[in-house]
Amino acid sequence: MGISDSKGIACDFQGHYNVCEDGYMMVGDPTRYLKMPLNSLPITADENHDEEEKQRLWDKGLRQANEIYKKRLHNICCDNCHSHVACALNAMGLEAFGIKKWDMVKLCFLVFFKARFTSVGSMVQQFGPFLFLMFICILLSR
Repeated sequence: MGISDSKGIACDFQGHYNVCEDGYMMVGDPTRYLKMPLNSLPITADENHDEEEKQRLWDKGLRQANEIYKKRLHNICCDNCHSHVACALNAMGLEAFGIKKWDMVKLCFLVFFKARFTSVGSMVQQFGPFLFLMFICILLSR
């Protein structure tokens, strides 16, 4: 799981002390995406902020999360790329999809149920191996 900056460049926590900020994801191109509403970013005092200010707030939160995760060990179960994205969303103060405090479990379910596939091929890439194994298990159980 990764998160992009306001220009669409993906950032991805890839391993011990390594956050890739050049758009290359550790396990290949994204297969799903979820657009986060910028209008859900916390706005103070004047409600007439322009898009550039919202983008700056987004990028600032992302930079904070990147700096935090450049100093962390990767743990596949507890502190991983999902946690990095949750940290960035919390740093931004984003409230979206009824979520105020982000964590890896909420992101997992949100992406599974709300994210869109980038293409039909990406859907096959994501679910194909599981369906193939299920087919083999069914054949072998007969």
